[in-house]
Amino acid sequence: MKQFYSNGKLLLTAEYLVLDGAKALALPTKFGQDLVVEEINTPKLIWKSFDENNNTWFEAEFDLDGFEIIKPGKDIQTTKTLQKILKEAKKLIPLDLGTGFLKNSNGFQITTKLSFPINWGLGTSSTLINNIAKWFKINSFELLKNSFGGSGYDIACAENNMPILFQLNIEKPIIESVDFNPPFKEQLYFVHLNKKQNSREGIKKYRNFSGSMLHIADEISILTEMFLKAKDLKTFESAMLQHEGIISNVIKEKPIQKALFSDYFGQTKSLGAWGGDFILATGNKKTPAYFKNKGFQTVVSYQDMIL
Repeated sequence: MKQFYSNGKLLLTAEYLVLDGAKALALPTKFGQDLVVEEINTPKLIWKSFDENNNTWFEAEFDLDGFEIIKPGKDIQTTKTLQKILKEAKKLIPLDLGTGFLKNSNGFQITTKLSFPINWGLGTSSTLINNIAKWFKINSFELLKNSFGGSGYDIACAENNMPILFQLNIEKPIIESVDFNPPFKEQLYFVHLNKKQNSREGIKKYRNFSGSMLHIADEISILTEMFLKAKDLKTFESAMLQHEGIISNVIKEKPIQKALFSDYFGQTKSLGAWGGDFILATGNKKTPAYFKNKGFQTVVSYQDMIL
């Protein structure tokens, strides 16, 4: 039996602009996903995925030669997505290794287990891709590029156990571990907006912007450093406000505070694609009650969320 684990992720800064070279501050979470590989005597790949409550949310069966579908899951799109990841992973196996590790086994039982709700947007796909890459002994960034696409910050979080600065340089990731431990972290909360946001749809909207990305990416990189080095909450909130203003101008959407929380006593900031998943909120002990009264029941403290 082999077991693999990858961390979930939250992108604190540089949403969208990370694709164009902006420096991003990304945080691996205490939540993630396991993948267990067991050899079996049946010549196929049997896949079963469990949620955080140990309920089966997906299962399917594939052959071992080309990962053709033997038994699809209830969600055919999820089945095809997994099939694509497996096929792309097989293509990346080094020539000297070949596909022997697949052919030398009669079959495999694969079990995955999330430690967070699937609608949280903490990286159901990225943790899966990273785990599959570790199983196949291939480059996880290459697998992401060939399957889902994206900047790769989520893969970097999956593999790191502390905050990172992430930047793309000619499509190559530069990853630096950093000591991000704000003295005001007790005043930071993550609030879920009750819906999952499709990052790829958000990126399409971002690509409609006709201005100079290079100049804006530089501005965001400066703000990322401001987030990282802030010693007090006032400075941190100023960076949040400036960041929201820049992204709002690029994607032509209202910042989340103006759209939903204009009466909030702290500062809020979208994380990742705007409109869903988690936002960051500064505040105090009254913060959870404020958001819950607004209908947003999932409010997680910084200490409970971030590694």
